[in-house]
Amino acid sequence: MIFSMTGYGKATCEFPQKKINIEIRSLNSKQLDINARIPGLYREKEIEIRNMISNRLFRGKVDISFFVEAETPDKVTKINTSIIESYYEQLKPVAEKLNINNSVDYLRIIMPLPDTTKTEQTELDPKEWTELKKAIEKAIDDIVEFRKQEGLSLENEITQRIKNISNLLKEVEPLEKERIEKIKERLNDGLQLLNDKSNIDENRFEQELIYYLEKLDITEEKVRLANHLSYFLETIKTDKPVGKKLGFITQEIGREINTLGSKANDANLQRIVIKMKDELEKIKEQILNVL
Repeated sequence: MIFSMTGYGKATCEFPQKKINIEIRSLNSKQLDINARIPGLYREKEIEIRNMISNRLFRGKVDISFFVEAETPDKVTKINTSIIESYYEQLKPVAEKLNINNSVDYLRIIMPLPDTTKTEQTELDPKEWTELKKAIEKAIDDIVEFRKQEGLSLENEITQRIKNISNLLKEVEPLEKERIEKIKERLNDGLQLLNDKSNIDENRFEQELIYYLEKLDITEEKVRLANHLSYFLETIKTDKPVGKKLGFITQEIGREINTLGSKANDANLQRIVIKMKDELEKIKEQILNVL
């Protein structure tokens, strides 16, 4: 069966003073494109998170987001005492030399200066990461299941449209015989309208007629189209990602349908070809979302 590239997964990881919601969304894309919105505390694990996603989702535009609800922040701001003391020791002699009042508020002057405070990132607890990995896997499981259900709907619709083309191909058979006879009659009628028939070489005319009819013969196109349709249905049943492969097969199907149209030379056959093209375009739209 096939999988869709559209999906959504969510998981929650709870700790004594923290709750983390993980959401993963995916849309169709030619390649795997991962956009990770991860808090600074878990940034060191981004490559591992990306590998977890790429090993399971393969293709698509994937967004993973962490929403953290915490009683205490992951970053702690501390006063840099040594820097403040250094600023003070430099400012005080200057103030005395300039006879500035001793009531000067040195802290108000010093604190806006660079490096008077420093922000420290708390370290990631290995036990917390172990639980968080389980939550990420749970979110990935959810999105894979979502893709599976979407893929089932896609498969049903695409398969039905392939069968519609196959049924239309069967309608070509009776029209083909009538079409050849009509072409022969039209050529003979045109020949009868000629005033001077004495210069017509009957053998040469027969050869040209055979050549002309062979150019309009669509037997090979019908056989190739039937084979492509059969191969498409066979491929769509595999468990591996086949979106690109199905796209290539639809291109081949399109070529044979176009050739049928160019050789048709018959209004009824052209109508069937138009219906085939309509079904094929709808298939192409759906395949864009197949993994």
